[in-house]
Amino acid sequence: MNDLDRPDDPWASLRALTAARIGLARSGASLATRPLLEFRLAHARARDAVHEPLDEAKLIADLETLGLPVLSVASAAKDRTQYLMRPDLGRTLADDAATMLGSYAGDADVAFVVTDGLSARAVQAHATPLLAAALPALMKEHFLIAPIAFARMGRVALGDAIAQALRASIVVMLIGERPGLSSPDSMGAYLTWQPTRETTDAERNCISNIRPDGIGYDDAAFKLVHMLRAMRAQRLSGVRLKDESDRLMIGEK
Repeated sequence: MNDLDRPDDPWASLRALTAARIGLARSGASLATRPLLEFRLAHARARDAVHEPLDEAKLIADLETLGLPVLSVASAAKDRTQYLMRPDLGRTLADDAATMLGSYAGDADVAFVVTDGLSARAVQAHATPLLAAALPALMKEHFLIAPIAFARMGRVALGDAIAQALRASIVVMLIGERPGLSSPDSMGAYLTWQPTRETTDAERNCISNIRPDGIGYDDAAFKLVHMLRAMRAQRLSGVRLKDESDRLMIGEK
């Protein structure tokens, strides 16, 4: 029996509460074989997640079940290698994209953009369930919602250009986050009020680690709707907007 299997292991109860690597068994000054192999496997999975291709047809078909038009656009990156090497291209729309989006412009309250980012697996699995949980509440509050935009090989700032083309007051970018050693499928939602080419990260709000083992769909949808409501009322986002959704969620529970 190794140290990780001992019934009197003082770390066992804490490991049950987190995916973090704590109290790892050691052999002399080095990690024991089992946690070392587990670390290498997690690292390999994280690397694979960055390069894993997105099933675009399936994602678009899933998004279409939500009852909104789905528009397909791309960033200026020509392939995955260029996307990873040139972050600036992932922030820029392809040449013909703005014109196509402009034909759907309609002074919406919010535009949702879905892009693979650094983990296609994340948006493949989590984008549709999150939107399915959030959209009914937004429609009940009479938010005008633009067509959903699916963007290939996008970075967070690509959503700014898409929202401008659609004439939406707020953009919500759903993007695969950089894979971690315990979360290769984490999705983030970046919310920005009246985005422009000059928008900085300080003007954004973020809901991170959206996945069943992180922030679940219902909780993430609650936070998303609360923040969109606050943005529309206060006409701002980012560091000037106080997020009180956690306090409200605790109060409800």
